[in-house]
Amino acid sequence: MSRAEAGAEPRPAGPATLRLLGSELGILFRRWRTWAMFGALAAVPVLIGLAVRFSGRPPSGRGPAFLNQVTENGLFVGVVALVVCTPLFLPLTVSVVSGDTIAGEASLGTLRYLLVAPAGRVRLLAVKYASTALFCVAAPLAVVLGGTATGLVLFPLGQATLLSGAVIGPGEAFGRLLLMAGYSAVSLLGLAAIGLFASTLTGVPVGAMAATAVLAVVSQILGALDQLEWLHPWLFTHHWLGLADFLREPVAWDSLGQNALLQAGYAAFFAALAYGRFTTKDILA
Repeated sequence: MSRAEAGAEPRPAGPATLRLLGSELGILFRRWRTWAMFGALAAVPVLIGLAVRFSGRPPSGRGPAFLNQVTENGLFVGVVALVVCTPLFLPLTVSVVSGDTIAGEASLGTLRYLLVAPAGRVRLLAVKYASTALFCVAAPLAVVLGGTATGLVLFPLGQATLLSGAVIGPGEAFGRLLLMAGYSAVSLLGLAAIGLFASTLTGVPVGAMAATAVLAVVSQILGALDQLEWLHPWLFTHHWLGLADFLREPVAWDSLGQNALLQAGYAAFFAALAYGRFTTKDILA
């Protein structure tokens, strides 16, 4: 199959691209696997809230960050859940979705059909990444909404005390919680591009998923080694826990800017690698 037949050349964006994106999102968000992952993410704050509510004693200061503030304000259930999910659960779900983008189509035998549909290789890559990016937004929101619902049911809702000592009302506290979810979504965009690239290397989705998840774990391990401090600012996981900056007054926006710049660099680099691999790859199935 030639590159011309496969539609490797870039095509202008238009209604066809939007239809393809809509179809891709429909497939992604209709899958039971996707909703099972959302359910698992939403269950994390539920378990945290139940553990604190029925433990019989207030949190002692040990455990995840902000756990000792949960009993004072239920919105902190979502904060604690985001801190817990960011290093492992959120990256794992994004690894599953991004690793399945191209390899999943290849394993089902639908990739060749998509390329002659006519989707085109570049357009298909862009749509696959865009759908994964939207999942990156939805996944932290599932944690936040699960945490908010749990906090409202199990704990009082009042003024929240920030890390800087300032006190804010429930409305502003929820707004900051949404900003933290947005920060988490930005943090996952680099990993999504890594998964997209991994997915172009194999026709076995599980392999791409596992490789992406392992890279996320390895990056965090490297970030914990003081001997590699020079490397830390270049790791895509370096700013992941910077979401706590939204609990300061005034908000420290520097972390968000640095994180967004770092993730954009990773996304551009691995998207270029995915493009180079996918546009020169023979599609036989």
